[in-house]
Amino acid sequence: MAVFVDTGIFVALHNADDDFHSRSKELMKQALKSDFGRIFTSDYVIDEAITTALVRTKKHDLALDLGRFIIESPRITKVWVGEDSFEAAWKKFSMFKDKPLSFTDCTSIAIIEAKGIKQIMSFDRGFDGLITRIC
Repeated sequence: MAVFVDTGIFVALHNADDDFHSRSKELMKQALKSDFGRIFTSDYVIDEAITTALVRTKKHDLALDLGRFIIESPRITKVWVGEDSFEAAWKKFSMFKDKPLSFTDCTSIAIIEAKGIKQIMSFDRGFDGLITRIC
């Protein structure tokens, strides 16, 4: 069993003003206790999370703390988007005309499929119908 963690979870976790802050804390606590299995995320999600945190809060220290939390955590497996995942994501992005998925979301789906992960921890409804979403 495994779970892929999406951007919004990380951002809300480190931003007390985020509407999903409390829920993200509960979910991450469960994840870190291995309730969902092994934890995965990607370099694109890390990039998006740090950038989003900085843009939303205008607090460099908060974005830096978020980056350190993800990057330095031995419990979170970081997957780098390689050529195969990138190409699969581009195909998905081209096909998902009616789904509100960013290119980063499509890289997440490509990695999830390649790794055989069955669930994503995300507040993004765009993943509904594609993978089991824990929110």
